[in-house]
Amino acid sequence: MVRGKTQMKRIEDAASRQVTFSKRRNGLMKKAFELSVLCDAEVALVVFSARGKLYEFSSSSINNTLDRYQMRVKDAGHLTIKAFEEDMESQLLTEQIDKLKEEEKKLLQQNTRLWEMCSMQPLRASRTSKHGDDHGVFLPQTPNMDVETDLFIGPPKRRRSGQNP
Repeated sequence: MVRGKTQMKRIEDAASRQVTFSKRRNGLMKKAFELSVLCDAEVALVVFSARGKLYEFSSSSINNTLDRYQMRVKDAGHLTIKAFEEDMESQLLTEQIDKLKEEEKKLLQQNTRLWEMCSMQPLRASRTSKHGDDHGVFLPQTPNMDVETDLFIGPPKRRRSGQNP
């Protein structure tokens, strides 16, 4: 006799629900035991009923199994969080670089407008960044002027105290 597929939804009748819970819990316990024996696996099963009653199975000490589980989850969670943080940091850096490039373009445009407002003709000296972007550097046009300074290159001459030069 072939049974039909069970529809996965809450069983409304309380008596039927309790019978199904007991049968399936026992079947689950049996499967956990078989898995531990046949495959030499460490298995722990914890089930709480709707009324809060605890049912458990463990192929070894349940406390040792739970401690082992918590350590494994902690390690896996740490690695997962670290990988996620690194991925987000790479993405944030890329977004920040794009924003800075946009801001640089806006500032260069503003600089050009300011030069035009001052009625000065800027000298365009171009420089190329390491990314191959050509950025204009505006220099004011000023006449060449020679300026005299009292700058002397070399160590200062020493004088002894009490002596005239």
